[in-house]
Amino acid sequence: MIISRTPFRISFAGGGSDLKEYYRHSPGAVTSTAINKYMYVTVNKRFEKTVRVSYSKTEIVENADQLNHELIRAAMKKTGVTSGVEITTIADVPAKSGLGSSSSLTVGVLNALYAFQGKHRSPEQLAREACEIEIDIVKEPIGKQDQYAAAYGGLNYIRFNSDETVDVQPVSCTKDVKEELSDSLLMFYLGAREGERSILKEQSKKTHVNLDTIGRMAALAGETRKAIESGDLSGFGRLLHEGWEFKKKLASGISNPRIDDIYGRAQKAGALGGKVLGEGGGGFVLLYCEKSNQQKLRESLADLSEFEFAFEPFGSRIIYVGD
Repeated sequence: MIISRTPFRISFAGGGSDLKEYYRHSPGAVTSTAINKYMYVTVNKRFEKTVRVSYSKTEIVENADQLNHELIRAAMKKTGVTSGVEITTIADVPAKSGLGSSSSLTVGVLNALYAFQGKHRSPEQLAREACEIEIDIVKEPIGKQDQYAAAYGGLNYIRFNSDETVDVQPVSCTKDVKEELSDSLLMFYLGAREGERSILKEQSKKTHVNLDTIGRMAALAGETRKAIESGDLSGFGRLLHEGWEFKKKLASGISNPRIDDIYGRAQKAGALGGKVLGEGGGGFVLLYCEKSNQQKLRESLADLSEFEFAFEPFGSRIIYVGD
């Protein structure tokens, strides 16, 4: 049996510039971090030649081609493990939460299937193949940031080049600054996002008219990196807010009256900035709030469930290899 553990991520700035519709015109960039919430994937040899896959549903089929789960089907075909296995997935967070769960699953399945064959694959290859599966094969209207965050882990500035290469650069800061940043970030659950990528589909289609806005968001990723590296965390909080104001312009549904009310209450309680993670419309809201104001913030958002997390330094890992 093989078990892989792959982190989820939170993105601070630059989302949208990782879409091909943008970076083919100008390099995109995001600043993001992996967090200590994970997708676990197990792969085990099956006595029969059939395939059993268990996620929110259970499928038993003759071979990978017959699977309804598109991401797992494509990962099996790419790695060459197409029959005689049992695959299960277990996540620490629900789907459609804005934490990059589908990419963590794809990276984790690839990692586990390669390990099942006794093969090691680098974070670069895992991320690149996950992008090929999600974007090119399954045709999801998403970008590349989630796959690289899941494969590499850590706090990074990630650049997306027009030739399809991706540069992952760790954000260099002291341990104290990183701890203060982590301690100043709070997340609250808004509820599951509705619809099947409808906001991202609209955002992708509108990229050509939003090039200037997305360009500013990509620049914010660099400014966010500099703020962290220099220890200017109040500046980081203000940049988070600036990015949220830009993000709301990219598509309808990213925010709504309920989210606007929650964000407004958070600001009044002392949050310097924040954003809804992922494509928007639901999932989690991330807020930057200094410790002196956090109790007031929690009281102002008492109608929401807080989600505790910490930064995760490692990307997708094989955590168990057994007979």
